[in-house]
Amino acid sequence: MLDMSKDRKALVSIRDLKMHFPIYAGLLRRRVGEVKAVDGVSFDVMEGETLGLVGESGCGKSTCGRAVLRLYDITSGSVSIDGTEIGATPQPKLRTMRPTMQMVFQDPQASLNPRMTVEAIIKEPLDEHTNLSEDEKRAKVGDLMDAVGLNRKFAKRYPHAFSGGQRQRIGIARALALNPKFIVCDEPIAALDVSIQAQVVNLLEDLQEQFGLTYLFISHDLSMVRHIATRVAVMYLGKIVELAPRESLYADPLHPYTKALLSAVPEPDPSLAQTTERIILQGDVPSPANPPKGCNFCTRCPAVMDICKEVEPDYREVKPGHFTACHLLKETAS
Repeated sequence: MLDMSKDRKALVSIRDLKMHFPIYAGLLRRRVGEVKAVDGVSFDVMEGETLGLVGESGCGKSTCGRAVLRLYDITSGSVSIDGTEIGATPQPKLRTMRPTMQMVFQDPQASLNPRMTVEAIIKEPLDEHTNLSEDEKRAKVGDLMDAVGLNRKFAKRYPHAFSGGQRQRIGIARALALNPKFIVCDEPIAALDVSIQAQVVNLLEDLQEQFGLTYLFISHDLSMVRHIATRVAVMYLGKIVELAPRESLYADPLHPYTKALLSAVPEPDPSLAQTTERIILQGDVPSPANPPKGCNFCTRCPAVMDICKEVEPDYREVKPGHFTACHLLKETAS
């Protein structure tokens, strides 16, 4: 696993990113509110690392990944990739930046055009962004298929002829076609069988080492994130509640939500599983259209205090490289 040296610079810098979706109602379709899918997120992704972004379904992980790549027009905030600020850049002007940043989508079947052959799918980015000849493009497609473990003889086949794992490999090859520096992996293994998940994750690790890639790896599988990530960010209801190096977060989680998440990870050793205490959170996740006044987690937190219901906690560094947003830690320190 890559080490996080201090001299490594940030390839991606996100500051106070917000992605709010309007809610319209009534006969006149007036705007009556907004869904705060991502609500003030800040983090860096260092060159060559894998930052894991985890959290339960509906917390805003995938929306955050798409907003970082500007697949959405963001509500506010700063998004800088490879030294270029793209947060407020109009979509047509982002075209020249697309080769630098790519995405591997969650559903490998829905993300591939069923009317295009594998060769056409992988070649499409080359058609749009390069001036290579047809022979050069075909050679590049063959090299990419070799890199992701697909037989070149299958280049003229259509996506329906492949398994889920093979389709995801096609999606990865397409993402690699323009030699990107940064790839957002949006739950790339969620739709795959367990036996195939390990193959795809190992492939991503091998490609990272081979091409010097930087990943934002979005997942709800904490065990898999522990295997692949260098650092881990925990998201809840549109906000990052904790971010830390992998070993530090798994060994000593500080935020109550992180503790509850990690307690839900299955323990393969039966003797240890019997002694592991599971933290069961009460209540439901609040609506992102109407989040709580103070801390977003105050309605479910087992250690909630009065201040949690009134004042939003500051997101701050409590240990070297370990960030969290929790009033409980401030009270403990004082």
